[in-house]
Amino acid sequence: MPLEDIRPIKSELRNRYKALRRNMDSAFKESCDETIAQRVSGLWQYAKNRRLFTYVSTAIEVDTRRIIEKALEDGKTVAVPRCVPGTRTMEFYAISSLQELRPGSFGVLEPEPDPKKLWTDFSEGLCLVPALCYDWKGFRLGYGKGYYDRFLAGFEGNMVGLCYSECVRHKLPHGRYDRPVELLVTERFLRRTRPK
Repeated sequence: MPLEDIRPIKSELRNRYKALRRNMDSAFKESCDETIAQRVSGLWQYAKNRRLFTYVSTAIEVDTRRIIEKALEDGKTVAVPRCVPGTRTMEFYAISSLQELRPGSFGVLEPEPDPKKLWTDFSEGLCLVPALCYDWKGFRLGYGKGYYDRFLAGFEGNMVGLCYSECVRHKLPHGRYDRPVELLVTERFLRRTRPK
């Protein structure tokens, strides 16, 4: 029996959830973002870890800027990604302020490459993982470039997915090497997807 090509399915889902997010009422999105940020700061994974690896949100993503500022206030080491030009890989750099970031790949705010701030130890820490959509088991639908899939393959800390509840489905197509997050945080619920 031939394997089904899941690329068209993923493409259709990406278009659907991008449109849903673009059409969110701004006040509703702000309320959801605030609730999610509060829930993240209340997690045992947040309390336990002194290192936070997180994406810097775009307009249609769950806002991480308030989470970054809170983590810095709490004395955590915060590292954010930079897409390495000409590759499909990311590097994480420690930052002390959002003011250090500049528009980079795909218009996303990124840190300046500084060897002294490059983070290479991913044996522990909390990673906040972006996605357009998650399923009940913690598998994600990303933007299709594979940056986070490659990074998460070698990450050994806690992985938490941030998402709006409207963007959580019962099931998503995924590959055998895809790694699910251990917890989903939305504005309506927390869902443990697998034991750590």
